[in-house]
Amino acid sequence: MGPTGVAAIRQIAALPYRTDGTAIDAPVRVLLVTSRESKRWVIPKGNPMSGLSPHAAAAVEAEEEAGVEGLVCPTPIGSYRYRKRRNNGASLMVDVDVFPLAVNREFPAWKEQSERERRWFPLHEAADAVDEPDLRDLIRSFGPSGFKAATARAGMFSAVATKSRISPMFAWFQRLLPKTGNFFEMFEAHAVTINAAADAMARLLQDGSSAQDHIREVIEREHDADNIIREVLQTVRQTFLTPFDRGAITSLIGSMDDAIDEMQATVQAIDLYEVRSFEQEMKDMGAIIVDAARLTAEAMPLLRDVARNGGRLHELTERLVRMEAQADEIHTAGVKRAFKEHGESDTLRFIVAREIYKHLERIVDAFEDVANEIDGIVIDHS
Repeated sequence: MGPTGVAAIRQIAALPYRTDGTAIDAPVRVLLVTSRESKRWVIPKGNPMSGLSPHAAAAVEAEEEAGVEGLVCPTPIGSYRYRKRRNNGASLMVDVDVFPLAVNREFPAWKEQSERERRWFPLHEAADAVDEPDLRDLIRSFGPSGFKAATARAGMFSAVATKSRISPMFAWFQRLLPKTGNFFEMFEAHAVTINAAADAMARLLQDGSSAQDHIREVIEREHDADNIIREVLQTVRQTFLTPFDRGAITSLIGSMDDAIDEMQATVQAIDLYEVRSFEQEMKDMGAIIVDAARLTAEAMPLLRDVARNGGRLHELTERLVRMEAQADEIHTAGVKRAFKEHGESDTLRFIVAREIYKHLERIVDAFEDVANEIDGIVIDHS
């Protein structure tokens, strides 16, 4: 509400992003477009659309203004405010909710191509390119800078994400492990496997083609994660001095492993029942899972210095909890719609849809458990 009690005009926007390259630890880039009149750099935005949820409307704006398509997370990363000048001379305040969109398709031609330029920017350059201070802060906060720094130090995360066999990594672990254990590197390596599995599962939900490749990748990533958790549990038993309570270490890595286990269960159910088309609610839950995995990957390196990073860790876990609540609503809506459409006419199809929703919900629940474990560590050590 403004100072006079009048609510600001609300708009929706997409923040299209992708990694710069094929490695999972590649830097994040953001797609900006130019505005029609002033030609300054902005993100695709517009007014809410009748009959569409806010995040779905943001996806439409991204396709029309920037010519990109992908999974858009139903939970906004935040909002920013700007003044919009109208033809009558009025300059009115507008609040814009921003939804992250993981781009998986970029069209060579799009609706507003003749009116706008589009360009991919590194995160820091994208933040500098936009005029709105709140949007600048949102873009800067989007990037897991700690995660990128950690990957630069360790140099092993890309291998974890791109190979199904990671025994050389654990040989590296064994050589470096002091008696205090190398837990942070293992947390971060596990987070990378979760990111890779979430991306593969999202590609499957977005487009049922090449299903076997995506299913196989999720299963391979889960095997990678199993190797990592075994190493963590073995190291906990052998280590005298640990950075956190032993119970906190095993609970954190256990909740992370639950997430990827459920991803495997999801794709196995999809494979078993040969499902190749997915309802929008399933895609929305997949988008939440992608963003939850991204936030988890950002959180892991911050645990290296909990006292200094407690505030940011709390922001990340708070968002994970909000995303879980929204996923519950989407899950309920999806099951209800499946029952109305298929409950009587095609009972088997309804049962299959309900099982897939159940697994997707369990994935998000596991990420909420990750958030709770992180919060416990912050409380104990900040």
